Amino acid sequence: MSSPVTINDNKRVLIAITGASGIRYALKLARVLSEMNLLEGIIYTKSAVLVAQHEEDIDLVKEISRYTNNIYEENDLGAPYASSSRAPQAMVIVPCSMNTLAKIAHGIQDNLVTRAALSMLRLRRRLVLVIRETPLGVAEIYNMLLSSLMGAIILPASPGFYSKPRDLEDITNFIAGKILDALGISNNLYRRWGSD
Repeated sequence: MSSPVTINDNKRVLIAITGASGIRYALKLARVLSEMNLLEGIIYTKSAVLVAQHEEDIDLVKEISRYTNNIYEENDLGAPYASSSRAPQAMVIVPCSMNTLAKIAHGIQDNLVTRAALSMLRLRRRLVLVIRETPLGVAEIYNMLLSSLMGAIILPASPGFYSKPRDLEDITNFIAGKILDALGISNNLYRRWGSD
């Protein structure tokens, strides 16, 4: 299982962006982690580039380069994170496509995202999978179960409405805040249950 150790100022987080809906969650998380000086780097897939163009009308690589110079494409197996000897303290795949989830669940290391993720699990380091799909079938639920049993934190991009979101930014902040919570990083991105 993942370590219960809280992420502190010396811990850094690797983000992987795959081709599922919800690119804005990744961008928000990258911005916040960059501002906190906790962003290790970003891996992106070709599918993520297409989704970013379709959903947000942005050039994903240009956008993420605002937050870090450590940017790697999914096929760059010469990147540091291709080896567990260079694994970061924590990793978030946001959004996590069902294809990526299935590969992690079954130990398939065919690109930099899955290699890095499986290194995290082997080392018992924190891996958060922010899935974004609906409805979920038996295969997806089973793959979430397998990944969770291996130590991943499964965090569906399902916003809560007790925080009384006023707009899309509030909903994005809710999910980004929940991701930070799962990493053990203090934040005030969303209004918590029972707060005024």
